[in-house]
Amino acid sequence: MVKTQWMLQTKRADFDGIGKQFSISPVTARIIRNRDVIGEEAVNRYLNGTIADLYDPFLLPDMEKAVEILKDKIQKGARIRIVGDYDIDGVCSTYILLCALREAGARGDYEIPDRIKDGYGINEAIIRAAAKDGIDTILTCDNGIAALEQIALAKDLGMTVIVTDHHDIQKNEAGEDILPPADAVVNPKRQDSRYPYPEICGGMVAYKLMKALYGSLGISLKKWEDMLEFAAIATVGDVMKLQDENRIAVKEGLKRIAKTKNPGLKSLIEKNNLDPAAITAYHIGFVIGPCLNAGGRLQTAKLALKLLLAEDREEADRLAGELKELNEQRKDMTLKNTQEAAKIAEERYQQDKVLVVFLPQCHESLAGIVAGRLREQFQKPAFVLTKSEEGAKGSGRSIESYHMFQGLTEVKDLLTKFGGHPMAAGLSLPEENIEELRRRLNANARLTEDDFVRRVWIDVAMPLEYISEPLIEELQKLEPFGNGNEKPQFAQKNLAIRSARVIGRNRNAIRLSLATEKGFPMEAMVFGDGDAFMEERQGRGHMDAVYYPTVNEYNGNRTLQIVIREYRFLP
Repeated sequence: MVKTQWMLQTKRADFDGIGKQFSISPVTARIIRNRDVIGEEAVNRYLNGTIADLYDPFLLPDMEKAVEILKDKIQKGARIRIVGDYDIDGVCSTYILLCALREAGARGDYEIPDRIKDGYGINEAIIRAAAKDGIDTILTCDNGIAALEQIALAKDLGMTVIVTDHHDIQKNEAGEDILPPADAVVNPKRQDSRYPYPEICGGMVAYKLMKALYGSLGISLKKWEDMLEFAAIATVGDVMKLQDENRIAVKEGLKRIAKTKNPGLKSLIEKNNLDPAAITAYHIGFVIGPCLNAGGRLQTAKLALKLLLAEDREEADRLAGELKELNEQRKDMTLKNTQEAAKIAEERYQQDKVLVVFLPQCHESLAGIVAGRLREQFQKPAFVLTKSEEGAKGSGRSIESYHMFQGLTEVKDLLTKFGGHPMAAGLSLPEENIEELRRRLNANARLTEDDFVRRVWIDVAMPLEYISEPLIEELQKLEPFGNGNEKPQFAQKNLAIRSARVIGRNRNAIRLSLATEKGFPMEAMVFGDGDAFMEERQGRGHMDAVYYPTVNEYNGNRTLQIVIREYRFLP
């Protein structure tokens, strides 16, 4: 059983002063400070930022070069091939750049690698195929920054190469960037970048190139604004932090999704029974995004791109249905593999600090998702490995206190290939090295029992008496919620449980009637296993709760209620 610790945020600021200045309550001012938004300008951007506040694309390195090359190639009628990636960010980036080239009158097409056959990013086969097809210029998106040899080959074959990417850049011994030998390298992570916020995704980099190109060619920027929804989908889908420019892009992009003109996106929203006017970052992250990703996981990412490119509703409906069905398959496969991996971890590796689970039959595209579920369940770094043509292949997901890439660097003699960052990694190795990998990762791990404690951060210890409709409306100004801009969490101790009943067809919700120590009543909902909740309660009459306040609308009546996110029963 994972230990959980509730922690109260204690960051300081003049909450009353901020509240008065921006016409918000001190509670909301405190939450904004808890998100590390500090200073008048930053708070104003956070609350009131619009598309006009997005940063100038020409602050990105080599942006001017990239635009000049593209203008020249378009004028000459040269063939340009976009090379994307198979995840949601890669698909959206490819779509944005393809639309930009078409609008600019270019001769452009695209290629997206196959996850299993090609692996991540541009490879030699893709480059040779482009040369054979008479391609003059390769334009990468969401990949290419690490493809040093591949891009050198493209140059040797006489092609022009523009790299647009957002991934971390390898360094030499002197700590300088090792860049591919492309004609232009547009990446906000470059050391010589003047870009104010480097943590943008590939889709946002592509979106910036689109704006720069349109501005340079005199194309209406309204056409650029209309594409913001796809940069927003890429940002959420690639789990970028919803801070600074990213938050503005997603906030503004969601408004545009509500009235999207894209037949494919419309169909996908309808197939998933979503209300276009009420789509949140959650729906992108957990409904729309997984459908767009499912093609690249189980078949080809070109399915998702074809959906976005579909021009008539019939084709859009067919492709949306196919992607939804693939995502349902993916969910079933994920659940089955997660259950199997958790059973192995519990039975064999309970004492391990770093979980390494070999699931030979697991589809390799699901290894990362299953590793993420193991990490959540056990609050430990987790690797899931599957059988591949060259041996074993897999993905890892980490906890804050374990640098996963560094961990793999220490055992690189066991691996044929690896890459990643502190929180996630990918690796390949001979199957016979798996047990030794597990042994050495655990021997090297400098983790303590305290690192395996799940921490629940509370923004404000707020009595239920303080909740009101105006406060709930005000909290909506803090949306969109997600990575780096989490939904606020409030807490109250010692709530009396007046009644509790399990509801829902699958008995997966509990409706509670609560009262504070002062006798203030409040309805509450808990989502999860209803029967397990009742069994755990076993007649106990009081609880502490971490909650979020909402308005419940039923038969035209509006009542205040809380949704309980964490709870503990009192003896």
